[in-house]
Amino acid sequence: MDTLSYKTISMNKATVKKEWVVVDATDQVLGRLCSKVAKLLRGKYKAEFTPNVDCGDNVIIVNADKIIITGKKMTDRTYLSYTGYPGGQRAITPAEILAKPNGAEKLLRRTVKGMLPKNKLADQLLGNLYIYGGAEHKQQAQSPKAIDINQYK
Repeated sequence: MDTLSYKTISMNKATVKKEWVVVDATDQVLGRLCSKVAKLLRGKYKAEFTPNVDCGDNVIIVNADKIIITGKKMTDRTYLSYTGYPGGQRAITPAEILAKPNGAEKLLRRTVKGMLPKNKLADQLLGNLYIYGGAEHKQQAQSPKAIDINQYK
């Protein structure tokens, strides 16, 4: 019996094959889109997934202004932050975030960040995410391929 064929292959920084993908956020539900994007960033859709290595793709999200938030989440959901001072807990709703400049980009980034692991790798993975409100993006030189996010589970 050849035991070499049963070895588990672990990827490292040198052997990882990263791709550039474009995701269109038009008429996508916020949470469903962000969970799939978080999996793309981690590389969980790849056969050679390694949990402690950045083996995910570089993801470009376009049309972030056209996302959908279902139900009453636009006004009922609150995101909490703390300033560090006594009585410094602040709450903000998605409607208030979207009203600010680049609000859709900030909301998507915050949602994806919450779906990544809470460790040093998450900061590195979040650096591979590029979000744009319109249909244009600056990463044309990388020749990204457009994917249909609805095909992923």
